[in-house]
Amino acid sequence: MAGKAKVVMTDILAFGSGGLVGFILGLIGGGGSVLAVPLLVYVVGVTPPHIAIGTGALAVGLSAFGNLVLHARARNVKWQCASVFAGAGIVGALVGSSLGKAFDGQKLLLLFGLLMIAIAAAMGWKKAAAGNPNVQLTGASAARLLPRLLGYGLSAGALSGFFGIGDGFLVVPGLIAATDMPMILAVGSSLVSVTAFGLTTAASYAFSGLIDWWLAAVFIAGGIGGGLIGVRTAKHLSTGKETLRLIFAGVVAAAGIYIVTRGIMTLTSTAGP
Repeated sequence: MAGKAKVVMTDILAFGSGGLVGFILGLIGGGGSVLAVPLLVYVVGVTPPHIAIGTGALAVGLSAFGNLVLHARARNVKWQCASVFAGAGIVGALVGSSLGKAFDGQKLLLLFGLLMIAIAAAMGWKKAAAGNPNVQLTGASAARLLPRLLGYGLSAGALSGFFGIGDGFLVVPGLIAATDMPMILAVGSSLVSVTAFGLTTAASYAFSGLIDWWLAAVFIAGGIGGGLIGVRTAKHLSTGKETLRLIFAGVVAAAGIYIVTRGIMTLTSTAGP
């Protein structure tokens, strides 16, 4: 009986965690895996970390697809730019995920947290700019935009695969840096890459048997409802030029600090006296 109650509680925690991840994905396009991995490890209790990474990548990839549909309906997706970025990122994610699986899981989480803090600082200190809402990848703009999209996409994909984070917290800044599109368009467009990176990373982990399929399904179910609320909130907040950017930086920084703190505590305790 106790075992059954534990399973039910695990499912409830996974569903609630998925709802939170879906909300964040819909709101800022990033933060999905930033939250998914620590939630699966520290709240749901998934062990070892590589299973949390693989399960989180699958859940985030599919949740991101649902949010992408919602943002596309709101015309927040620049498809040409997003597709090139995602295509380059898939190549990087395949290489990165292969390297990540060979790296110690706890150290991987610690590096993950440090990277998040660095990204949050860069976004938080970025000088305010309206961006160009009319940016398009065309024959005329290809010479300027294509190398930047490929370069940033490959780098973001490699980092996403290495850390098991098919996540927009790398993609959103990359798209803005490559194209100067406004934040709300970068959020919507980033979900093309989040979906592609997440599913690519998940496929690599699935091949190695590092996914808990039931928990992923429960997590995704929670993410659907959270995503609906997140997209509506993002549309409302996008009228304030700085609001989404600051929320994005705040979420990533808070999660990064938490992961680094927990990582140091775990490594210190396992090292022993």
